[in-house]
Amino acid sequence: MTPERAGYEALRRERPELFANPEGAIVEILTDPADVAWAEDAAAARLREAGLPEDLARTGVAYADQYLTLLRDAVRFPDGTPGTYIREVAPGAAPGVAVLPVFDGRVVLVDHFRHALRTWSLEIPRGFGEAGVTPEDSARRELAEEIGAGAVQLTALGHLRVDSAMSADRVALFHAEIDRLGDLDTAEGISGVRLISVGDLAEMIAAATVDDGYTMAAFLRASLRGLLTG
Repeated sequence: MTPERAGYEALRRERPELFANPEGAIVEILTDPADVAWAEDAAAARLREAGLPEDLARTGVAYADQYLTLLRDAVRFPDGTPGTYIREVAPGAAPGVAVLPVFDGRVVLVDHFRHALRTWSLEIPRGFGEAGVTPEDSARRELAEEIGAGAVQLTALGHLRVDSAMSADRVALFHAEIDRLGDLDTAEGISGVRLISVGDLAEMIAAATVDDGYTMAAFLRASLRGLLTG
């Protein structure tokens, strides 16, 4: 068994929910060794025809670090043909969190430099979840770490699926009434905060001045639940 496949089987034992084939699933994950080999051979043939490296058909843990894990599954596609499918999962089962903070009637957004974008993003505080820590406690931690805030009232807004085509991750969204603003987490790339009225933020989202998905989702949920006024 390859190291990639050994890591995959270990993860399958630890988090079986990631590998479920629910009733009606039309993309079926294959785990029998013979079926896995069948899928890898089919994927390798397609890669060869396309002039691409055949080792891209090798299933298992394609990459893993402390932030993400990339899996390449052996699958049977809806038309019955075998192949492989790559996806991303979080290292742990705890969901990430994103919090829409409101201070003195205005929404607090941070100017955050995002390495992936190579530019600044105007967005709400967010971060990873931790094993054994509730999403509510993770949300309070992110508020304290990123903007030095304490939540007077924290309201859960449900979960957000970040990228259903590629990622199995989910993020817990919250609305928070905060009592203060303090030191910023400049080590994480935050340069400042902006206090924006609800009406102005709605216009900024409509104009795509604010285009962060977490911010837009939390704003929509909070607005639909009547938590935002002005």
